[in-house]
Amino acid sequence: MDQNSALPTSAGRVRRVLRLVVLTALGVVAVAVAPFVLRMFVVSVPMVVHGGWYAWFCTFNGVMLTMVAALPLSALIVWLLTRRRRAAGVEPARARRVSLADVAMVHGTLPWVWLVLMPGAHAGEVPGRVSLVPLVDLVTMGPLGLLGNLLVFAALGFFAPMRYAALASLPRVLALGAGLSVLLETLQYVLRLDRVSSVDDVLVNAAGAALAALASTRWWLPRAADVHA
Repeated sequence: MDQNSALPTSAGRVRRVLRLVVLTALGVVAVAVAPFVLRMFVVSVPMVVHGGWYAWFCTFNGVMLTMVAALPLSALIVWLLTRRRRAAGVEPARARRVSLADVAMVHGTLPWVWLVLMPGAHAGEVPGRVSLVPLVDLVTMGPLGLLGNLLVFAALGFFAPMRYAALASLPRVLALGAGLSVLLETLQYVLRLDRVSSVDDVLVNAAGAALAALASTRWWLPRAADVHA
């Protein structure tokens, strides 16, 4: 057997195993977290609904509810974009995939970015704080904090390789997540948002983007192979 021809097969097997591990882990986390999330929504809905615009856009529960409430609007935008692209002659399957990726990247990323840049109680009054020692802040994040940081760029990591051939690579998605996270942490510091700019946030944000990209390889890896062939 040709040793060179065996390398892609082995690499593909490793990717499939890693994807299976990631999807299984995500499923376990989803099942474990679902009761807490459902309870949060049930408890917070009356508070947010009666709290006015501030509760909707300036609290964690409100932003999450807004994200869920906006799903029908996002679905409508996907449908409209798909129709427009099909009318322009784009193949139907590609038109749906590209439109879904465009909307999902925005819908799944913008609320988390909003939360990251949400001012603290003493914004503008206290100087920016920085934590540059890796893995120190992971202990204080807690399970929900860790999950939230993983999700900041998860939608971007999942859909960006499907949308842009230049990003159809796990190292590039990892670099994109890290770069955007560094930008957010820098803004937290410069704008004095009463938040801690932590290197651990960068690491977890980037890891979340890469894991999401790994979970979606079946939809973009064949395309990447064609592009680089």
